[in-house]
Amino acid sequence: MTFTVAHPSVRASPSAQRPVIAMRNVIKHYRMGDTEVHALRGISLEIAQGDFVAIMGTSGSGKSTLMNIVGCLDVPTRGHYWLDGVDVRTLEDDDLARIRNRKIGFVFQSFNLLPRMSAAANVELPLTYAGVHPKQRRARAVQALQSVGLGERAHHVPSEMSGGQQQRAAVARAIVTNPALILADEPTGNLDTESSIDVMSVFASLHAQGRTVVLITHEDDIAAYAQRIVKLRDGQIVDDHRRDSSDARRTHMAHAEAGHGVFQ
Repeated sequence: MTFTVAHPSVRASPSAQRPVIAMRNVIKHYRMGDTEVHALRGISLEIAQGDFVAIMGTSGSGKSTLMNIVGCLDVPTRGHYWLDGVDVRTLEDDDLARIRNRKIGFVFQSFNLLPRMSAAANVELPLTYAGVHPKQRRARAVQALQSVGLGERAHHVPSEMSGGQQQRAAVARAIVTNPALILADEPTGNLDTESSIDVMSVFASLHAQGRTVVLITHEDDIAAYAQRIVKLRDGQIVDDHRRDSSDARRTHMAHAEAGHGVFQ
């Protein structure tokens, strides 16, 4: 499959490179029984390579629908979405599945690790679907686990790891294919405070390495790690502001000084 690269006519990215996410007037309607729900009402959004963005909103604001479209789990009713230059609306279901595996690393609230498989085997799964040779799969999986501080847990099954460690394994699985985008949906929702700080420190580190991270959250203290915060209400963007990069660093350092260092 050859993906079609299009050039969206949206406002210029702060990066000289092509934006990872570019949306123009995205509208999403769906039906619940006899009721038509207008979930998104004309979203235009651009996210540059290497950005760290938190998308926030209350229940019913449209953030879950937006996440599904960003993650190629759904397509707009109208409007356009380009993921790393690919016009998503032109893709069939099989092609959407391929682009999800190639370009997006997902991190979910519930970890979604297979319980009888080791951490390394769980991390290998996206590489298996991509047809990577078994020896290369294991080496890359171990390297990804080491990058999130779990090198010594590679052979442990999820029940032998804490919640924070399981989520870090899920992050390793998300980055093992070197995707264009890391998309995290409420990644600290099932974690206590210390484990949440631990996991968010991993995301901060990934961003510092130049990775593009989009975080869906309703928690202000979690969003505080991001450089940019986009707020939704009634299917529309009502606020989109960039924080001083030093603010996020201070958030991380304050938590570390309180005794919540990375990978404890």
